[in-house]
Amino acid sequence: MNERKKRRASVSNQNAALPEKGGDPRLFLQTVARTMRVLEAFGHRQVPHSLAELAAAAGIDKSAAQRICYTLQALGYLERDALTGRLRPGLSLLDRTFDFQRMHPLVERAFPILAELRTATGQRVDLSLFDDLSIIYALRLQGRSEPFVATLIGRRLPTYCSTGGRAIMSLLQDEEVASILHRSELKPLTRYTLTDPVAIMEKVQEARRDAYAFTEQEWVMGEMAIGVAIIDANARPVAAIHVAGSLAHWDAQSFREKIAPLAIEAARAIRA
Repeated sequence: MNERKKRRASVSNQNAALPEKGGDPRLFLQTVARTMRVLEAFGHRQVPHSLAELAAAAGIDKSAAQRICYTLQALGYLERDALTGRLRPGLSLLDRTFDFQRMHPLVERAFPILAELRTATGQRVDLSLFDDLSIIYALRLQGRSEPFVATLIGRRLPTYCSTGGRAIMSLLQDEEVASILHRSELKPLTRYTLTDPVAIMEKVQEARRDAYAFTEQEWVMGEMAIGVAIIDANARPVAAIHVAGSLAHWDAQSFREKIAPLAIEAARAIRA
């Protein structure tokens, strides 16, 4: 990347990192924003990065990246891969994950209820938190043997195609749903993923009617899932329960008939 392109990327990243409308730009620290962009680079490519790669991903020059990475490494938020010498996330990030989970009241309240749901269904049970265009997994309780990635918290999925996301959208106004779809990159994750806004809205309306959302192979082949939204004290959807089942063990009708009532009752218990 030549110097002109680097400057354009830097300006673009700085603009993307400005505080939301109504915030005070005088309180916004670009140094902190650049530091977070370095850490966020690992979300784009899940491999150890070189200093130059981190600088390019964060839209900063190599000198700034070197100082940021040195500081993060000294604090334990980055560490060097013993084989390649490249940088990867450090153990201190797990400390902050622990802090988040133990301090989030919904996560704490949901855990015993989800554990009971997992026992009752024998399936993988997840809790996701709503973050506008995406949902992020905060709890994941395994059922049968699961692929490694399906056991990890912190994974994001697009709101428009995830079971929990559609359950959440079913409790939003149509204008809010349309805004999410308009601002989302509607791309298929499998050949079954719905990307037509009209078709997605029909699924949202179906979830409103049934009090749960259902997807089949839209983001993982061979898997179907039921999602039920969880609302806060203001009746706004803030999270969702997911129960996932394998097409090798269930047909769609049996899965919906058996699992949906249990998931709905669990969501009600968490709200209560």
